[in-house]
Amino acid sequence: MTNSALSTEWLRVIQAEYREIPGLKLTRSQAQRLWGLEGHVCEALLDSLIAANFLRKTPAQAYVLAESR
Repeated sequence: MTNSALSTEWLRVIQAEYREIPGLKLTRSQAQRLWGLEGHVCEALLDSLIAANFLRKTPAQAYVLAESR
């Protein structure tokens, strides 16, 4: 599997987790541990989901669904 395919799959996994668990709020380090990702990979995936307006970062540096305000 290519890096691009792996990234796409991880984005799907992360999106599914946020959709399936209402109110999910994770810091980057919590997300990294939950999904067993390297720090730079986790950060890139989360940044990608912010850019896509799927996630947003709270003032406490937690990642939540963008629509949950």
